[in-house]
Amino acid sequence: MEACIVNIQKFSIHDGPGIRTTVFFKGCPLHCLWCSNPESQKSGVQPDREPALAGKMYSLDEVVRICLSDKVFYDESDGGVTLSGGESLLQYEFSIELLKRLKTEGVHTALETSGFAPFEIFSNVINHVDYILFDLKHYEKNKHFEGTGVGIDLIHQNLKQTVETGIELLIRIPVIPFYNDSLEDAKFFAKLIKQFGLNEAQLLLFHQFGQRKYELLGMPYEYGKYKTLFPEDVEEYRQVIESCGVRCFI
Repeated sequence: MEACIVNIQKFSIHDGPGIRTTVFFKGCPLHCLWCSNPESQKSGVQPDREPALAGKMYSLDEVVRICLSDKVFYDESDGGVTLSGGESLLQYEFSIELLKRLKTEGVHTALETSGFAPFEIFSNVINHVDYILFDLKHYEKNKHFEGTGVGIDLIHQNLKQTVETGIELLIRIPVIPFYNDSLEDAKFFAKLIKQFGLNEAQLLLFHQFGQRKYELLGMPYEYGKYKTLFPEDVEEYRQVIESCGVRCFI
């Protein structure tokens, strides 16, 4: 069994609790206009690209071996392995087997996801996950489609399913200039989060770390004109969400 992976990043500290290894799968059903990992959008290896952006096929045994090589750090920090992307649910059979193997080794597992996958697939994958980082791009269906290229109903269905399972879950909101960054947007996000019975969210600040990748890939980048956001830029936004009864942090 093999999967196409862009990168396996060790010593990650922003993709779940503790020190983690993050496996970035290639391929994503969303095409967010601000995406910081454009190399991961298309599925499959693209040999015409620079090696770091082309993707590479890994066997299941190879990924397990790489992940387990840092198990001592997971154990000491209450960390583990996070599946990210792209969207690992596009390669769900590999993801499930990887999660199973890691669980048999006592490794904490996390899934970073857009939630956009067939309900049956999503339900199957999360049965093998300890922690879910669930990104919400927008609360309104037309704006969601405008920014990501996909609808919102399936995402909400899978979020509801996740909440009902009782798996530890963190909602994350990427704050994007002129897309979802108004104080009115903050109020509606808080309302949506509470509708699902949740009371905590993390803000992901828009940045330009991926801009060079667009140049290397010859891809247009509509958000190149916007400035990177810093914590002080979204403090009022964060306070609005908290005033609605949702703990919010950066």
